[in-house]
Amino acid sequence: MHLARQYLEQNGFLEIETPILGRSTPEGARDYIVPSRVHPGTFYALPQSPQQFKQMLMVASMDRYYQVARCFRDEDSRKDRQPEFTQLDLEMSFVDMKDIQDMMEGMVSYVWKGLYGKDLQTPFPHIGYRDAMERFGSDKPDMRYGLEFIKLTEVVKDAPYKIFQNILAEGGFVAGMNLKADIAGEKVGRNDVDRYIKYAKKVGLGGLTWMRCVDGKLESNIVQYFTPEILEDIKRTMGAEEGDLLFIIAGPWKATYEGGGFLRKKVAEDLGLVPEDVFQFFWMDQCPIYEVDPVSGKCDAFHHPFVLPVGDPMDENVGGACFDLCLNGNELGSGSLRIHNVEMQRQVFHKLGLDDERIERNFGYFVEMLSYGAPPHGGIAIGVDRLCAILLNKESIRDVIAFPKNKRAVSLLDGSPSKVDDDKLEELQIISLAGDLDIGDIDETEIE
Repeated sequence: MHLARQYLEQNGFLEIETPILGRSTPEGARDYIVPSRVHPGTFYALPQSPQQFKQMLMVASMDRYYQVARCFRDEDSRKDRQPEFTQLDLEMSFVDMKDIQDMMEGMVSYVWKGLYGKDLQTPFPHIGYRDAMERFGSDKPDMRYGLEFIKLTEVVKDAPYKIFQNILAEGGFVAGMNLKADIAGEKVGRNDVDRYIKYAKKVGLGGLTWMRCVDGKLESNIVQYFTPEILEDIKRTMGAEEGDLLFIIAGPWKATYEGGGFLRKKVAEDLGLVPEDVFQFFWMDQCPIYEVDPVSGKCDAFHHPFVLPVGDPMDENVGGACFDLCLNGNELGSGSLRIHNVEMQRQVFHKLGLDDERIERNFGYFVEMLSYGAPPHGGIAIGVDRLCAILLNKESIRDVIAFPKNKRAVSLLDGSPSKVDDDKLEELQIISLAGDLDIGDIDETEIE
């Protein structure tokens, strides 16, 4: 952070601290809320990020802002997630996406040189969101090794294999991954294949089809459901050679590719394909604005509701001027150009299911701010804890945080969260619902 501050201040950024106690707004994750003693029955929220504050600073002509910001999200714990964490937030006026990315690449390179005495190769490569999903099964793929997916939908569309036909009839797809003989070979036997089939079901795939190239032909327990011509087309499309093992996935687009991404990572780790001490930064861009629930049809924000649409904001398939900075299969941070037109911001809120009354209640101050005339602006925030963990080859960000919470969001140091005295609750006009509930007696092994 010392090196990052040096670089940003050399480039005209002003460090500004934003409030910790703010308003609870519907932006994605659950808020941590704080009761007000002075105004009984009302609550502050701890910030999920300084997003709205830093945009308002652009309207206030601050031009270039940065902050090492503490953020709070009441989410289920994972190895790369804590209830409280640190972001490095940037915001700039009168910029395009390349300006933001160039600034970040310059900052990361400056930090890299200061840490390691080595030059970092820039510019970072780019990959589109859909391309990343369809090649690697992830919107933050680890591109240090191969095992890319290859589309097979057109190849197998006429195959008399009922499972594939049912999936394709519902708008699904089929894709395959080639485990070459020189990396898999005898390392992945029939028992290992069965183990991967079980793992595939565990990560959300309906199943896993496999074929192996033996004596120039594809063999498996299902080849009888494919014509020789289709099998030859699969072999050619997949580039299958003697001894290669093919894994084939099929199903709905997003859920199946995500499950395939987990499978790809598992195979790479098992076969020792993940190189050590190699750091591959890249930009993932061409992202959508909305994610549409396939069941309810409801739109949610892909990043957050302030991303500038590239097209009609009422079109659920519209793209966004947004991007992610990724490193070794991890998302370090997200950036975008922001909406600076008040009517477009209202349209996006409406598309996300907010009516005018709710917009006014939750975002009235923000919409009013835009109405004063906002400059075109954009920015990015990166996860400091996550970056430190990756650079130190740590599996969990808890390894780089002083006094971390465990997976149950409990501090093993002081036992928080804990009950408070009834007189404090009475002062806040809160009725205790905890009763005799006690989360104590936490085994120290649960830090993992």
